[in-house]
Amino acid sequence: MVNKKNIVVSIIFSIITFGIYGLFWIVKQTDDSITLVEEKGTQGLTVLFFTIITVGIYGIYWALSMNKRLNKIEIKKGIESKNYGVLYIAFYLLGVIITLALIQSRINCIINAPAKDDINDLSI
Repeated sequence: MVNKKNIVVSIIFSIITFGIYGLFWIVKQTDDSITLVEEKGTQGLTVLFFTIITVGIYGIYWALSMNKRLNKIEIKKGIESKNYGVLYIAFYLLGVIITLALIQSRINCIINAPAKDDINDLSI
């Protein structure tokens, strides 16, 4: 089960721990998105490993793949889907924490959204 996360608290933890919590946050977001999309994908620890080995370059690919995965989830749930890929890359280059906050915001919105069946099943 995927739980909503407080973005402000996560940012504060990332700053207090000098980015270590941010690494955990990347792993958690990746695993949460795989759970929500109900498909196979690169696991969070693998993403973290590749990002560290490539000195952050794999993180750019990760940001794009998260955008695609979240788009799939939004379409599946009947939510209006927008392409934030370029925005994720731009903020990833400026500061990873901003991209993490944007992705978490989308995940929280997806969690809060009613399922497609629930919307059609409203009876008077």
